[in-house]
Amino acid sequence: MPTEKLSFTGHAGDTLAARLDMPNGPHLGTALFAHCFTCSKDITAARRIAARLSSMGIAVLRFDFTGLGHSEGEFENTSFTSNVEDLVAACQALDARGMSPSLIIGHSLGGAAVLKAAPMMESIKAVVTIGAPFDPGHVTHNFAQAIPEIVDKGVAEVSLGGRPFRIGKGFVDDVSEAALTASIAKLGTALLVLHAPRDATVGVENASDIFLAAKHPKSFVTLDDADHLITRPADAEYAADVIAAWSKRYLKLEEPAKPAQTPEGVMRVTEADANGFLQDVQSGPHHVLADEPAKFGGTNKGLTPYGFVSAGLGACTSMTIRMYARRKGWPLTGVSVDVLHAKEHAVDAEKPGEKVDHFERIIHLSGDLDEEQRARLLEIADKCPVHRTLERASTVKTVLA
Repeated sequence: MPTEKLSFTGHAGDTLAARLDMPNGPHLGTALFAHCFTCSKDITAARRIAARLSSMGIAVLRFDFTGLGHSEGEFENTSFTSNVEDLVAACQALDARGMSPSLIIGHSLGGAAVLKAAPMMESIKAVVTIGAPFDPGHVTHNFAQAIPEIVDKGVAEVSLGGRPFRIGKGFVDDVSEAALTASIAKLGTALLVLHAPRDATVGVENASDIFLAAKHPKSFVTLDDADHLITRPADAEYAADVIAAWSKRYLKLEEPAKPAQTPEGVMRVTEADANGFLQDVQSGPHHVLADEPAKFGGTNKGLTPYGFVSAGLGACTSMTIRMYARRKGWPLTGVSVDVLHAKEHAVDAEKPGEKVDHFERIIHLSGDLDEEQRARLLEIADKCPVHRTLERASTVKTVLA
């Protein structure tokens, strides 16, 4: 995904650092991501969710709140309210670019902040929280032992996640007085609550309180045994996939018209990750991913090139059998085709071997078919057009654009 570094002015006039992850293909919508307390825009969950959404055409803006990461300002002078104001400023920055966000996602305290901020953003159609506290004041348990000093001196240095932070009294007072019930009740948007039942930092009862306070449409999905920061790649990928699938229902993304200069029938493959092998494959309104397994340096997010060849053979075989059975009026109730092909693309690319490839198809037919009908359908499988293409010699002409 192409990533653009940009900046905008935060609530107090400080310059905030951001990343705008853009789709490789058409831009269909925009999302705004708010990270967790003392985290940054580059945490695992933020990066993976942004990558997944951008692959389906949604640009994602993730930024560092005032005083964190690469943003200017002093963290000790910030508060929960200032985080909300920074989110509103981020939305305004996107508005100015003609990319008003329709989806807003918040992780942990960032989740509480998006619940507060979303009603202030007219363009938001869907809200997602990940491990969010119902009571923003919950965050003070991370430095409870320092609160007496903060109250007495106005500020104290605490260690959070092994890093030093200065927490001001204004933050403690503000977050302790923050209430979300009214904001959640008047969201006026779809809400997705993601939370891990075993979250040791923010208990799952917070998810229940958020869910109960919200009006429909609302959804809750468990993150099973994920940790609070969603540090395991598999958990982050799962959360990203859930958000991507759920948001389609509420964002009502419309595929743009196919460019006039793109001829009908063109299959366009665009590199999506220059550090690996991920490819974005598009044909008209259809979109899939191609990749290599992790053992060959890929990220295993899509079929391998040979996998696509096998898929084409299997799909064509099944369709051909169905067309024939339908024309004959035979009682075929289902078809599935297993395709075996021994080659691996990464190996074959490095060490090209014999010129003849061997594909094996195992065809499963269901329905009240007699032996003669089954035998005839097996013959028809060999008349599949892709089968014929693979069996005869083909030519490939390649030119530079």
